[in-house]
Amino acid sequence: MSGFRRGVRLGIDVGKARVGVARCDPDGLLATPVETVPRTDASLARILDLAGEHDAMELLVGLPLNMRGEDTASTTDARDFARALAAASDRPVRLVDERLSTVSAHAVLRESGRSQRSSRSIVDQVAAVVLLQQALDVEKSMGRPAGSPVPPAEEPV
Repeated sequence: MSGFRRGVRLGIDVGKARVGVARCDPDGLLATPVETVPRTDASLARILDLAGEHDAMELLVGLPLNMRGEDTASTTDARDFARALAAASDRPVRLVDERLSTVSAHAVLRESGRSQRSSRSIVDQVAAVVLLQQALDVEKSMGRPAGSPVPPAEEPV
């Protein structure tokens, strides 16, 4: 675990209607669901509140690239959200590749016996758990943080 920075992190899965939030313990052993935040004008403020409540050292926003690693409309939305979050927060924000995190989340929920309809309210949290756990695993194996830092936007979007 050389190079692993100890501290709580929040994983954030940005969607058009909802934002899933997960957190990890300070040792980065386990990512757990926190909350599904409705995607409104108050989303950023709620995520910043959660970051404060959990004393997060950094915020990891999922970057939904396509399978070829190219941007999509959702990628642009996630980048914009991450820039606004970076501008509004005093905590570092990083974008991490989250290809297949939502697909993985649906598979986990399906395997646990939940239908897609009954999972709608928590799938974003589970996707945030998946992307956060992947980022933790990358940092532990590579000795450096996953993803790339987001410079603050000039003003929140």
